[in-house]
Amino acid sequence: MTTKEKIRFLVIRSVGNFLVLFAIFGVLATFGPALYYEAQYRIIQIRGIHFSVGSTQTSIKNQTQITKPSMSFADVLSGPKEQILTPIDPVFNILIPKIGANARVFPNVDPSRPDLFLPVLQQGVAHAAGTFFPGQPGNIYLFAHSTDNFWNVGRYNAVFYLLKDLKPGDDVVIFSQNVRYNYKVTKVEIVGPSEGSFITRAQTGKELLILQTCWPPGTTWQRLLVFAEPK
Repeated sequence: MTTKEKIRFLVIRSVGNFLVLFAIFGVLATFGPALYYEAQYRIIQIRGIHFSVGSTQTSIKNQTQITKPSMSFADVLSGPKEQILTPIDPVFNILIPKIGANARVFPNVDPSRPDLFLPVLQQGVAHAAGTFFPGQPGNIYLFAHSTDNFWNVGRYNAVFYLLKDLKPGDDVVIFSQNVRYNYKVTKVEIVGPSEGSFITRAQTGKELLILQTCWPPGTTWQRLLVFAEPK
């Protein structure tokens, strides 16, 4: 092999290795957070960890209070089997006991303005402007886990990754203005990314909580919606 051929081989191999590494990075950046939460949830199921929702003053002996958006693996692997989710911000907060979700909700965020809602989704869950609030007769629309590009997915709050595991009958708790509202899941649907009727026609006269996340996890191809009614 001549020197010229060796150089050409090294260049081609280097480019090939770069493309392979870039592809691996893309997969990990897109699905890594989802795999983390998926593994954590499966361990929760195996260990039989049970979450209940407390108030900001809750304090029960031999139980752990979770006041952060997600648990660490240490909490999952070695924490007690009975754990309490305490709202981070009782002014507006969502808690989902089945999946251990606990997040602050930011009100009146325009869902048509990525420049406005993407920074919010780095911190928590967004409440769609124009929709209702707990206790009011209409659609309450909350959304999280959205991204502009696959390499940015890790920057956004992943609290809604596990919405897919919710089933009819599961509980959702909202704290609004320090008042607790209890909901029960009625159905889960996958819709197209342009579906906006639940926001534009929120005034239905019937209170309905709708939770939205991207589907499949790590993409913006479709939307997964969870519907819940007051208990």
